[in-house]
Order: sequence, then C-alpha cells, then structure tokens
Amino acid sequence: MKRILVCLAVLVCLASCDYELCYDHPHTGTLRVVFDWREAPDAAPGSMSLYLFPEAGSEPLRYEFAGCAGGVVTVPEGTYRAFCLNSDTERILYRDTEQWERFECRTRTTELLAGYGAYGVRAETVPRADGTADERIAATPDPLWSDRAERVAVTKGDARTLTLYPSTAVCTYTVEIRNAENLKYAAALGGSLSSLSGGFLPGTGATTDERVTVPFDAAKSEDRTALHARFLAFGQPADKMCAHTLIVYAVLSDHAKWYYTYDVTEQVHAAPDPYHVHILLDGLPLPKPIQNGNGFRPDVDEWQTVKIDIDL
Repeated sequence: MKRILVCLAVLVCLASCDYELCYDHPHTGTLRVVFDWREAPDAAPGSMSLYLFPEAGSEPLRYEFAGCAGGVVTVPEGTYRAFCLNSDTERILYRDTEQWERFECRTRTTELLAGYGAYGVRAETVPRADGTADERIAATPDPLWSDRAERVAVTKGDARTLTLYPSTAVCTYTVEIRNAENLKYAAALGGSLSSLSGGFLPGTGATTDERVTVPFDAAKSEDRTALHARFLAFGQPADKMCAHTLIVYAVLSDHAKWYYTYDVTEQVHAAPDPYHVHILLDGLPLPKPIQNGNGFRPDVDEWQTVKIDIDL
C-alpha cells in the first residue's frame, strides 16, 4: 500500500512540472560544409576531413567527406574553431590532435639513401651537411591542402553554411644541375636538402620550428648532361633563419661513392613563390670509374667529397 502511495505522489509531482525533453528538441544544428577550390584549382583529393574545436575546450569533433566537394553534417550547438585537411594521404602523420594550436601534420623519420643497399651504401655512413647532425631525416609528405576558420557558430535547430578555401600546405622543390659530367657512369643518384621544417600546423597555418633534412631521388636527363629532381616538403621552419645545404650523392659503376655540397640558402630564401622553389645549379664533376681486374672497385664505406661554389 505504501509503495502505491509513493508512486502516486511521484506521478502528481511530474504532472505539475513543465519539462523540456531533450529528445524532442535536440541540441544540434545542421552545418553545410562547402570546399571551394579557387585557391588550388588543380587539386582533386579523394576525401576531406573537417575538424571542429569547441570554444569551451572539450574534445574536437571530426567529420569525414568523400570526394572534395563537402556535404551536410549534424553538429552539437556551440561555437567552434575549424580547419580542414585532405585525408587521402599515406605519409602524413598527426600528433597533438586535441589542441588547436599544436595539432601537427608531419612525416615519419627515415634514412638517407634508404633502399640503396644494393649499391653498397650503408645508411649510417651517408654524409650529412655540416652542422646538421641533430636534424631528423624526414620523409617527403603527400600533397596536402588546408584552410581554417576562427569562429563557427552552430545554433540549435538552425542550418548554417561553412565555406572553406583549401590551399596547398606543402612546398614543391625542383632541382636542376646543368653541365653534369660522366653521368652515364652513375649507377645510383640521390640527394638531400637540409634545415627544412618538420611539420605544418593547420590551426595556425604556420610551419613548425623543427629543422629536418629531407632526402630525395634524382634522375639523369635524357642526354645525360643534367640532373633533375622534384620533391615535396613543408617549407622553411617558422623562424626562417637558417642555412640550406643541398647534397648530391652518386654511386659509380665501380661502387665508388661521391657527394657534392652546394649552399643553396640564397636561392631558397629568395624564391619568388615559396611554395614552388626552383634550385638551379651549374656543374657536377663526376669522375670516370676506376676499373680493375673484375671490373669493380672493392666495396668501401668511404665517401669522396667535392664542395661546389655557386656562381650563377
């Protein structure tokens, strides 16, 4: 009998109160996300991610879109900061993903001349640019596009449009070395560029202060008189106050190992477009291989060096 009276009292109390049930009035809004590619008209990533960082400081929200056009998502009401990234990447790594200012895109640590073991190259013996022994060897990134918005307000039951204008977040470096001698004797060619940035911060649009050395592959021109290379990197570190040394590595047909150093600081810093840096050099004096009885020089780890003065 007492239980019946208690239940009746609860029902009377509930009937006298005015309640707004959350499932009848969800605290969410609709956000139409548009990716406008006017800043990168040739880009066509396979997928995009949108990150929303609540103003209140709680965990960020991530929304995924197939293709590069955008779409409609349901978002809890609130005020956010936002950025977008293409998510069809394989070499891009993320860290500090809970923080707007520190969210970082970076690449894995690798080795100089990785995969050149067949030519008698041991990674630990490959020479570095002077003063860069502490720099991480960082793999080249994938193409990356990004944009950000400082304030996105989502109101309960409302529909808003967020338009973002992704632009490239990585730099393209091209290298051309003219008047290269004896390229036909080169069995393997590679290179590295020192003191580039180790990562990109999509929340601020800046590069990180970390300085890394980026290795790259190189190839001969068809007439074997020039060396060419093209690779991606995150650009210069945020402080931009650093020298850049380009090294060309060559393994000859007799397994002799040579490397050539060029100070390319001025060309990197003075590039008209920092996102498209062309490094033009003159002279790569490769020697002819030394032949012996079996046609090959004994395998040694010692590298022969030549410093090239730039006079263009």
